[in-house]
Amino acid sequence: MAKVKSWEVTDDFWKRVEPLIPVRERPTDQTYARKAGGGRKPKDPRLVFEGIVYVLRTGCQWKALPAERYGSASAIHARFLQWEKAGFFEALWKAGLAEYDDLEGIAWRWQSIDGAMMKAPLAQSSVGPNPTDRGKKWQQASFAGGRPWRPVVARRDRRESA
Repeated sequence: MAKVKSWEVTDDFWKRVEPLIPVRERPTDQTYARKAGGGRKPKDPRLVFEGIVYVLRTGCQWKALPAERYGSASAIHARFLQWEKAGFFEALWKAGLAEYDDLEGIAWRWQSIDGAMMKAPLAQSSVGPNPTDRGKKWQQASFAGGRPWRPVVARRDRRESA
């Protein structure tokens, strides 16, 4: 069996994910200039999911998605936002937890979460200044008299040697 890359979605995994994907419905209370079915066909949900997994696993930016494989990065990102709003990723997370609980068992009494979502308020005072900021011009002392240093000889005649 060939090794699968971490961002590729296998057929077995797709069978478990596909039922959770929200169905795109057209609101009936709005009027549209075009008839239903007009325009470009929507992207295949599996291709969209693979693009989302690619971004999450590789850490690349949305615009860095390989266009030759996934197509428009903005279309993938738009569908990501739609699915997130519909609760798809939370449902996927819950299904994954339930499956893992069936396979291995989760000791729910002993679970905890650790994370930081903002800067530590006292970090600057305990760590000190950033070492890469030393020698910046805005930190240097001002010049005597408020003017930059200039040589004593204001000009020299170009015909003379230095």
